[in-house]
Amino acid sequence: MTQPNNHVDTSPAFPTSADNAELAQHLSRRSFLYSLSAIALTACGGGAGELLSAAAPRVAVRAGAPTPFTHPGLLHTSADFTRMAAKYTTSPWSDSWALLIANGHAQSTYSPSPQAVVYRGSDGVHAENYSKLMNDAAAAYECAVRWKISGNTAYANTAVLIMNQWSATLTAIGGDTNALLAAGIYGYEFANAGEIMRTYSGWAAADQTAFKNMMSGIFYPICTDFLVRHNNTDWTHYWANWDLCAIACILAIGVLCDDGAKFDEAVNYFKTGGGNGRIFKAVYYLHPGYLGQWQESGRDQGHATLGIALGGAICEMAWNQGVDLYGYDNNRFLAGAEYVAKSNLIQSGTTYYTVPYIKYNNVDNVNQTVFATGSQGTKRFCWALVYNHYVNRMGLAAPYSKQFATVVQPEGGPNIGETSGAFDQLGFGTLTCLRDPIASGALPSGLTGYVTAGQPVLSWWGSAYATSYNVKRATVSGGPYTTIQTGITDLLTYTDTTAPSGTNYYVVTAIISGVESAVSNQATVITGTPLHTYLTFDESSGTTAADATGLGHTGTLNGGASWVVGKKNNAVSLNGSTGYVSLPANLLTDVGDFTIATWVYWNTASNWQRIFDLGDGTGQYMYLTAKNGSVMRFATTINGGNGEQGINHTAALAVGQWVHVAVTLSGQTGTLYVNGASVGSNTSMFHAPFRLGSTSQNWLGRSQFSADPYFNGKIDDFRIYRGALSASAISTLYTS
Repeated sequence: MTQPNNHVDTSPAFPTSADNAELAQHLSRRSFLYSLSAIALTACGGGAGELLSAAAPRVAVRAGAPTPFTHPGLLHTSADFTRMAAKYTTSPWSDSWALLIANGHAQSTYSPSPQAVVYRGSDGVHAENYSKLMNDAAAAYECAVRWKISGNTAYANTAVLIMNQWSATLTAIGGDTNALLAAGIYGYEFANAGEIMRTYSGWAAADQTAFKNMMSGIFYPICTDFLVRHNNTDWTHYWANWDLCAIACILAIGVLCDDGAKFDEAVNYFKTGGGNGRIFKAVYYLHPGYLGQWQESGRDQGHATLGIALGGAICEMAWNQGVDLYGYDNNRFLAGAEYVAKSNLIQSGTTYYTVPYIKYNNVDNVNQTVFATGSQGTKRFCWALVYNHYVNRMGLAAPYSKQFATVVQPEGGPNIGETSGAFDQLGFGTLTCLRDPIASGALPSGLTGYVTAGQPVLSWWGSAYATSYNVKRATVSGGPYTTIQTGITDLLTYTDTTAPSGTNYYVVTAIISGVESAVSNQATVITGTPLHTYLTFDESSGTTAADATGLGHTGTLNGGASWVVGKKNNAVSLNGSTGYVSLPANLLTDVGDFTIATWVYWNTASNWQRIFDLGDGTGQYMYLTAKNGSVMRFATTINGGNGEQGINHTAALAVGQWVHVAVTLSGQTGTLYVNGASVGSNTSMFHAPFRLGSTSQNWLGRSQFSADPYFNGKIDDFRIYRGALSASAISTLYTS
């Protein structure tokens, strides 16, 4: 099946702007993660049109202790090959096997075409020849799989021949910035072939070493450099797939070469990295029911579906080494897969399912306001892997991934003569990934809730064999629970329009074969407008500002911040150069609607001085600045400055006097108040505080941007409320 050839970078290089036994075994393995902070990252040179080779400067990483890797242990393990060998003569496995053995790459007569230098993208001098690498990597993998299942060593010998010739020939990968795509995609695919063949007695140890040296010395430096520098661009310039192919390659090389540091580099970037390959950013926005809008869904569906192919490969390779990226952040990758699958499936006739969509923008001002229908319906051979993990290993419901896996079954793979899009994934998932149906589904799980427009919104993950779900609520943790809704099918979300003010406890049950299951995890949602954090700043000594709510959200004075007389009793004074107040990490991770209010006294007007800035660096934050040009501004983003949603006052904060400022968010309506009066609003603010994710830099008087000045003035009576206070309540805060 021909795949789209649609992921070439045409922008400037430097723009200005598993079953129960297997599961038990898996969970018992050591999860060998080292702190990314222990890895010294050194940026290196290079840009468009340059040759990236083993001699190029590279990121330095610590060696790490020897790691007990499982081999083979990338996309397929020994247990997987045992299953394939038992199933390949039975449909539907046999259908995918038939496609494999008919494929031009999976032939013992296949002849490789190694190149000294592979070019992808134009450097103005050399013609592109990356098709040689993509075909040979596919052939090495297909021959390796054919050998492992059939036992015919003719195919093993061909796979070895391909890898040996490349490791004896390749010296560099070049072209323009698209060289990264060649290194990342074909690198992880080639590494998978090598990992399968490592147990073959006909592959000499010296030749294996040469192959590993090629992978770690040529492919790895390009990928790690990209993740560090992004070609000296803003991190939002590159789409998620660029980071993901680099992550996949680094992770695969780590396992192939028994290099724990490389493996952990990839895993940690997937979890907490600075670019769009971080799963938090690749799945840009979680809609109710855990439909996770993919970062490229406003671009086109060829790229969105590629993200699932790459993300699935990363998760499976990590899983086979005992690290669960599939389930990380409450199955965030599944949320993205379900969104992409649904949006590319026909609902009826020629009409596709509709999915919710929120605006996406980046440093290049792409300003994608609607879901992109370009290449909609793209059928990539990646869905068997996703479906079989979440449903037949874990017992979860993944209805749209399941449907897509059925649509593309039996999965084939890239064949000779197809365009590069077909080679973005190795394919044959029906043969390699399909499992017998799980005996019973999991309980409903992953239940979460947040408040928007005053009402709790719940989402949860379903059970593989459930037909519907019931929602129950209690006012005491652990129940007793009262059923408030039955018969929920799709989407798995519920908005509680009758929730009483206060703390509400929710659980969900599933109906399976007419029987109600045990309850899910409990989710706690607080409605109304209770105080969340209250710093009176009435202390007169020390560096701790107590939280009057008793919830422990204390402030810490830093950098010379001091106590002075304030608007009400005392206040904290910030010197404009080093002084600020830090608040606890992850302060707002369960807050939807909110109010932040405080008294401020500004000594000296200067652009970008922050009254507060709550976030995790320059990619995700929520701030109020006294002056942005000529106006006070509140803004929030999870995608850097160009993704900000803001509210501007018509003037800057007044200097030399106490001023009461407040910001509220109810649903998607944000309102900015000065001295009890509304001075601006925005009805399209969809990034509530909890959507910022983990935040480690929650500050009063200091910006996420190191070049911005510190606040010069005093802050008093700082309050955070759950829920949006009414206009009259804000006025009362001011007048009191």
